[in-house]
Amino acid sequence: MADKSSSAGISRRDILKNLALGAAGGSVLQVIPAEAAEYIHQLVRTEKGTAAAAKYVPKYFSAQQYATLTFLCDAIIPRDEHSGGAVEGGAPEFIDLLTSENEKFQLRLGGGLFWLDGFCNDRYGSAFLDSPPQQKREVLDLIAYRASAVKDPALSQGVAFFALLRNMTCDAFYTSKIGIADLQYIGNTSLREFPGCPVLAPET
Repeated sequence: MADKSSSAGISRRDILKNLALGAAGGSVLQVIPAEAAEYIHQLVRTEKGTAAAAKYVPKYFSAQQYATLTFLCDAIIPRDEHSGGAVEGGAPEFIDLLTSENEKFQLRLGGGLFWLDGFCNDRYGSAFLDSPPQQKREVLDLIAYRASAVKDPALSQGVAFFALLRNMTCDAFYTSKIGIADLQYIGNTSLREFPGCPVLAPET
């Protein structure tokens, strides 16, 4: 019997597919309510279990691909002195779970990771993860900007892949508990009174 969401009464697979389709169009939150994204994070927590040393087991990506995905998510939103980053927010798990139920994601993200390793092998003689830090930065600097694909059409797939991954990483992070806290969002909380906007200091 399919797993059901208690609030929406739709299957786990339906939620994963709908989230993936929404993310493919830009941002999950433009199509799917935040509650559905939180359900994905809940699924990840369930997959990992409650043991302190429990780890998420990728549902679609190979171990090598998942390691690369994790590196890229960390590069997109690294942790800083104020907050954990995309990896702490569960972005790699979130993306893997979505991809496991969506063929378009499998083609675009799986194909993008394959392209990334092929590009690095051709240019540096090693896969992306095996390349030195400077070479990793060079590749990411190339595919982080759409203008690169205009100058060199051979980079088009890499640029499209990284743009999609960047959107998905942001969506995953900013629907996680860490990401919401980083935004200092205080919604869904009742207030006894509305304090209004702060008074601006007079210009001097």
